[in-house]
Amino acid sequence: MQTVNLGILAHVDAGKTSLTERLLHSTGVIDQLGSVDAGTTQTDTGEIERRRGITIRSAVTSFALRDRQVNLLDTPGHSDFVAEVERALGVLDAAILVLSAVEGVQPHSRRIMRILRSLRLPTLIFVNKIDRVGARTDELVADVRRLLTPAVAPLGTVHAPGTSGAAFRLYDPRSGGDANRLAEALAEHDDRLLAALVDDLPPDPSHLDEALRAQATAGQVHPLLFGSALSGAGVAELLDSIAALLPTSPSAEPEPRARVFAVERDAAGERVAYLRGYGGQFRTRQRVVAYRREPDGRFTATRGRITRLDLVGAAVDQAGPPGRAHGPTALTAGHIARVTGLTGVRLGDQLGSPAGLDGRSYFPAPTLELVVRPRDPARTLALHAALLDIADADPFLRTRVAPDGGTSVLLYGEVQREVLTATLAEVYGIETECGPGRLVHVERPTGVGAALEIIGHGFFGTVGFRVEPGTGVDYRLDVELGSLPLSFHKAIEAATRAALDQGRHGWPVTDIRVTLTHSGYWSPITTAGHFRDLAPYVLMQALAEAGTRVFEPCRRFEAEVPTDRLGPVTSYLVRLGARIDGTDQIASGWRIGGLLPVRVEPEAQRRLPDLSSGEALWSSAPGGDRPMSGDPPSRPRTDGNPFDRTEYLRFLAQPRNRS
Repeated sequence: MQTVNLGILAHVDAGKTSLTERLLHSTGVIDQLGSVDAGTTQTDTGEIERRRGITIRSAVTSFALRDRQVNLLDTPGHSDFVAEVERALGVLDAAILVLSAVEGVQPHSRRIMRILRSLRLPTLIFVNKIDRVGARTDELVADVRRLLTPAVAPLGTVHAPGTSGAAFRLYDPRSGGDANRLAEALAEHDDRLLAALVDDLPPDPSHLDEALRAQATAGQVHPLLFGSALSGAGVAELLDSIAALLPTSPSAEPEPRARVFAVERDAAGERVAYLRGYGGQFRTRQRVVAYRREPDGRFTATRGRITRLDLVGAAVDQAGPPGRAHGPTALTAGHIARVTGLTGVRLGDQLGSPAGLDGRSYFPAPTLELVVRPRDPARTLALHAALLDIADADPFLRTRVAPDGGTSVLLYGEVQREVLTATLAEVYGIETECGPGRLVHVERPTGVGAALEIIGHGFFGTVGFRVEPGTGVDYRLDVELGSLPLSFHKAIEAATRAALDQGRHGWPVTDIRVTLTHSGYWSPITTAGHFRDLAPYVLMQALAEAGTRVFEPCRRFEAEVPTDRLGPVTSYLVRLGARIDGTDQIASGWRIGGLLPVRVEPEAQRRLPDLSSGEALWSSAPGGDRPMSGDPPSRPRTDGNPFDRTEYLRFLAQPRNRS
């Protein structure tokens, strides 16, 4: 049986999880529909998910559809949990983007669709909630073309939208009007259909079907259907489209390879990894190597042994032991498995081979840093361990020890903070409190700098560095690899990468090339620990000579305002520090696009209704960063300040910092 790994993606509250329930019910997997409000859905299994009514972790379920097995990934819709969406995107064969017929095209949906289009991932668009008061149809299709993609092909029309009797009717390719509507959506990539339209000839119905299938499979066009997850309207047509228009998993690769796209804890507290196979076989008791691409571009590897492997969707033998899957026992290409025993794996790791781990990130890193402290100071170490454990399932959640003994974490927003606090209390038994959030900036070198520390002047080693602008964190050697024992080289590189978490102003340093220019040691006195102490000091001396500039996070925004408010709104945004990239005239007035510092976006959103007589629409997405002018903000240091020799040596002399 062929497989399709299908993701359901949406803005929060568009009805993703409810649609998953309806698909499972319509295909006979469950006898009774679950409810998000009642916390009885199949995919939101965590207590916090059920209580809050939102998806936090990607969940996998499956159903049979004609000659294929569909593995369905229900992903979080809230923008605070994009790490889950990030990893799911990497293992999908196709996607369903769910929109609400009432709320329409929302900011997170636009962000997701941009990524889906860049990946050329075959995608169906399902407009949910057509039975809700205020549901829109033709107007919403126009919004989809304008805001999401012009390559959209509506497959039918809605009868009685906004009522309990709302229904979806597919176009009939044998009907002239319906056939022309489909042909117009497909003609850009099909010369035969284009010629038929130009010559005012009726399109061939069989060719229309072939063209729709070919273009949808190639991600050139996105079929759009309407329906309701609650009433079931349009769901049968959606299932038919999944079977007819979406591709199955590609052929197996020759080498064994599987990707970790979700990590969770089972009821016994054991780590469970979800893998998607691409080639070869993975079995219980097999020893494997897991490869990881670090944020700075390095590959690291850990070894482990699979203690249990359960295929998602494997047939269950009712006569056998309860819950034990029978049939296939190995993970092969295109399939998904739950695996235990790999205690060291993290989200995004790859088993068997590092091929394809390009380190690409579809979403920007979080920009909000919070300091978390236990209410009971005796639980400080337990809190830090718990946060490290949670970070294994969320690579964007970075942790570091704060200067006052708390633990700082990087988050996307307030909802993620609330979920993190609840998880620490309910799963780990640690009551916490959080300090105020702080925006995370970055530093980039502005020139070239060099520094050298010779053995015998306070350190038992020699290290010289040259730093200059680069891409990411690029570490190089300009000394012979054999000039030091390998363990010393590793200690220098590890200490260098760690030290770059705090530049001249305390912010992480990026887009830098660091070259080791000198090295030496004093046998048998010198140890790896001496180089771990020395490298940060020499590195920061070189960085001080090179100089750095601080960059602040920004948001790319769009504001739709009435015609007579274009001037006042534009002037106000410029005064806030926005860069206006363009203005476009639209039916309702003007659309203003540009870049705005994150720190002033709340103020812009507060003032916009007054400036536009309450008629403005605002949406934004992460927009990278830009250099700051004036005195930049600084972040408290935790490294003993290697820019100051006396202060740093005093820091190293403290017993807790001795290597």
